[in-house]
Amino acid sequence: MSRFPAVRLRRLRANERSRRMVRETRVPPSSLILPVFVDPTVRRPQGLPALPALTRHPPEALLPLARRAERAGLGGLLLFGRPRRKDPEGTGAWDEAGAVPRALRSLRSRTRLLLVADVCLCAYTTDGHCGYWKEGEVENDRSLVGLARAAVTYARAGADWLAPSAMLDGQVRAVREALDLAGYAGRAILAYSAKSASAFYDPFRDVEDSSPRQGDRRGYQMDYGNPREALREMALDMEEGADLVMVKPGLPQLDLLARARERFPLPLAVYQVSGEYAMMKDAAVAGHLDESRAVPEVLTAFRRAGADVILSYYALEAVEQGWI
Repeated sequence: MSRFPAVRLRRLRANERSRRMVRETRVPPSSLILPVFVDPTVRRPQGLPALPALTRHPPEALLPLARRAERAGLGGLLLFGRPRRKDPEGTGAWDEAGAVPRALRSLRSRTRLLLVADVCLCAYTTDGHCGYWKEGEVENDRSLVGLARAAVTYARAGADWLAPSAMLDGQVRAVREALDLAGYAGRAILAYSAKSASAFYDPFRDVEDSSPRQGDRRGYQMDYGNPREALREMALDMEEGADLVMVKPGLPQLDLLARARERFPLPLAVYQVSGEYAMMKDAAVAGHLDESRAVPEVLTAFRRAGADVILSYYALEAVEQGWI
């Protein structure tokens, strides 16, 4: 009989006991953050047609969900809000009686979860842009004032991390300086640094009613064909005071996440966005995809590419169903 190589890699794949012991990449529940929609116009949790199996919540009704997330061992919640009324200045974003500050105050002393507040104006302005829209473009520097006011309001209400997501130049510095001046130097900034102008945000915009009324966001969100520019954005945000940087969306930019991991020492986050979630959920409902196998595969890919933190609408379901 011909001699066979002494090394047989299949030995460690032969059974579940071996596979479990030598697995190189794992997804701990503590690395997951669940995005949550807070709406002051609803009296009880309501389902979201655009995002099956998810719910929008009244600001003071998040505790049951937070308790489930704690039991599952999740790392935290990311809060998105809506105003009762929109206006050109997006003043609802920093309204102390707004949805996100109310939700933060209701949770702060009652949960051990990390509480993250998205900082943007798109859900609050009448034009649906992430900053102030004038004559066909966003007024970058004037918009930073609104973002900074919102960040301070959320920090005052109890947010641990502030997550500026408008992709405007200087947004991290503006938020950092405002937080420090207001006495919140200890609050961290999770910067949406490599957020591309993506088709995968549409279900989210439907839920938040945040689609632009005119124009689009390609003038300030990243071109997904420019990875070198994305790395520059990350580096600039770090210089401005970001404590973590994010790649968004996730699957279409795994290569960018891996390149950032090789280059930067800061913790990296990745956002599995609404379109990615809806695509998998719809395929599962149609019988084309086994979620119990597909979801852990995708979450593991994020970790394998270098993510320390994963923001995913699947976060709670994946743990409760035993998929990870």
